[in-house]
Amino acid sequence: MILAKPRKLMVGAAVTTVILAFGFAYAQQGPRAKSSYMQVDINEPFSAIFARLSGQKPEVTREHMRLLNQRYDLSNRPALGATMDRAKPVQEGVRVKLPEGKTWEALAAMSSKQIREENAFPKGFYPLPHPKHSAGGFVFPHFVIDEIKRQEDRDLTRFDVEYDIPDHFLPEFPPPIYLNQRTDLGDVSQGKLVTIENYYELFNGILPPKQLEGLRLLVTAFPQQQFNLTEDRRSDKPSRGAACFDCHSNGHTNKATHLAPDARPEESRHRIVTPTLRGVQIQRLFGSQRALKTIEDFTQFEQAGAYFDGDHVIAAKKGMNPLDRLTQVNLMAEFQEELGFPPAPKLDVFGKLDPSKATQAELRGQEIFFGKGQCGACHAAPYYTDNLMHDLKTERFFKPEMINGLNEVGDGAVKTFPLRGIKESPPYLHDGRLLTLDDTVEFFNLVLGTKLAGEEKRDLVTFLRTL
Repeated sequence: MILAKPRKLMVGAAVTTVILAFGFAYAQQGPRAKSSYMQVDINEPFSAIFARLSGQKPEVTREHMRLLNQRYDLSNRPALGATMDRAKPVQEGVRVKLPEGKTWEALAAMSSKQIREENAFPKGFYPLPHPKHSAGGFVFPHFVIDEIKRQEDRDLTRFDVEYDIPDHFLPEFPPPIYLNQRTDLGDVSQGKLVTIENYYELFNGILPPKQLEGLRLLVTAFPQQQFNLTEDRRSDKPSRGAACFDCHSNGHTNKATHLAPDARPEESRHRIVTPTLRGVQIQRLFGSQRALKTIEDFTQFEQAGAYFDGDHVIAAKKGMNPLDRLTQVNLMAEFQEELGFPPAPKLDVFGKLDPSKATQAELRGQEIFFGKGQCGACHAAPYYTDNLMHDLKTERFFKPEMINGLNEVGDGAVKTFPLRGIKESPPYLHDGRLLTLDDTVEFFNLVLGTKLAGEEKRDLVTFLRTL
């Protein structure tokens, strides 16, 4: 009996040691304690990381697509007679699913407090999680991956996650390029995706040397958190990295997705989708929620933070490329500021509809935009932005909830995106949660309490397609 206690203590100590050792190993390879920093020292071989995460990918994809199908009607329903610049159909109709037993009219008649208490805020209006929110990082649509791989033999496929939003809701690819100082040329892309392989032949003789060099840098791949040479990358093979124009295809957008860098822990970071670079010359804020003050700041600072991860420590490990402000950043900015909005033949020089060219529905929609709908309070003509940030306080409408790795607590302040060319840039809002312009009108009708009637909503959508 006297020896039993020490033996039990020894057995208990051994078990405790095993548990601690397992816990230490799990902490290295699995979930970690909350920290502002990413893990720098990886003690798991790449082969094990690849096997573990690629094995989880099918279930990660199924779970996320289950969420999207619960929130949205993802069917392909083109709008009659509404197309993008190169004839890709615009999707029509409200795709956000209503709560059971509710109508849009009934919701619009309720207060935000009632909607919150009844859990009646449509789930498609909640912040949208990243397709793998616990990991975040760049995820590209397959058509971007395929074309970059064809031209450059550089693979942007991730082995741990798939892009989520169906192609028919995305901008056309490759998009046209319009230059502010060469409007006489129209689309200068020749129907091609601009890459390091063809930028010179496409733009030599059109751009001055400084802009041509800026474009070269914009299509040059630099190491990035998920695409680099280290063992904690998310590409099967060591990667040269990602280029600015991998997300901003032809200076526009392909709606590649990531997480905003501004918050920690990971579940508090908001999903972002790539905005267009068209019209940056008239903008004064950059980053949907970051409020960086110049396009030069945005171009330079992201390179120093592992591209949107806000971590200069991990950026150094991945292969940070410090960009010189005078000889590189300014040149990149000079080209970006040449990227113009697409033509809008029904607008006059003040950015309003020319009555001789517009339909009655479009004119009614314009009146609603600047009147009852209150859209013009933030989106002022001619470019339909006020260059400010606004907090819609969406948390008024729903209770905090953890959904697929995202702590759903509201959105905070978001920049006012220009609406010129808006039909070319679906899906909408900073995280892409609004798949169509119809969804966008319903969202703001509810959040702003404007109580638009059905025909007023349709006319407003019709007007937005003219911008």
